[in-house]
Amino acid sequence: MPATRGSALRLGSWAEDLACRHLIDRGLILITRNYRCRHGEIDLVMRDTETIAFIEVRLRSRTDFGSGADSVDARKQARLISSAEHYLQRHANIVAKCRFDVVSITRRDNAHRLEWIRNAFTA
Repeated sequence: MPATRGSALRLGSWAEDLACRHLIDRGLILITRNYRCRHGEIDLVMRDTETIAFIEVRLRSRTDFGSGADSVDARKQARLISSAEHYLQRHANIVAKCRFDVVSITRRDNAHRLEWIRNAFTA
C-alpha cells in the first residue's frame, strides 16, 4: 500500500528531527530548518564552528537503488547550491566557510541507521 502524502510528510519530519538531534549532539548549532526559496529547499542550515553546513536529509526504507546519499544526484546538488546561494544573499551578514552535507537514514521496521556525510559534494 503506497504511503499517503500526509504519512510521507510525517516520516520526512521525523527524519529531519532525528538528523537535527544527531548533529546537535555532535556540536552543531541549528540556524534554520526547511529554508525555502524559488530554487528549492534546504532541510537544515547549521553552524559547525566557523562553517555553515547546508544539510540534505534523505530517508530510505529500502536500499535496492542505493542509499539516501546516492539519491542526491547532480540535479539535486545544483538545486541545493542555488538555494544556498539565495540563503547567503538574504543573510549577507554571514561570513563563514560553507559546505554541503548529507544525512542518510535507512529505516526498517523500528530500527534505523544514520550516516552523516560531511562535504558530500562541492559547489
